[in-house]
Amino acid sequence: MDIERRTVLQVGGLVAVGGLVAACSSGGDEAAPAASSSSAPAATAGTASAAAGAVAQTSDIPVGGGIILDEPAVVVTQPVEGEFKAFTAICPHQGCLVSEVTENEIICPCHGSKFSASDGSVLAGPAQVGLEPAGVAVEGGSVVLS
Repeated sequence: MDIERRTVLQVGGLVAVGGLVAACSSGGDEAAPAASSSSAPAATAGTASAAAGAVAQTSDIPVGGGIILDEPAVVVTQPVEGEFKAFTAICPHQGCLVSEVTENEIICPCHGSKFSASDGSVLAGPAQVGLEPAGVAVEGGSVVLS
């Protein structure tokens, strides 16, 4: 089995996500999204500064879509209006960063796995397990990882 250094680092990052997510709830550096759905602009540090530790504004996350953060590697979705969810953004199949959230599906570009934007469960493989949930809260109009 040939494992690339990047995959090892991504999987190691996945293990650290729990600690990073907890650290984000008490403030710290803001993360910029890696990608967003095609129907909404990416959140920027300027729009995410309303609440301490905010990663986006609620208006940055379209209904049925989401944003993907690099650091920590988290995807934040809005499956139905006013309901925000967060999951690890690392595909459990081979450690790739998911790339898109559209039509309530989180898509991994490496092998085509699809996950539910509502609960992170597998909708289409090759992934066998879903994305791990991460804590998220809304404070005013800001989305904060908790």
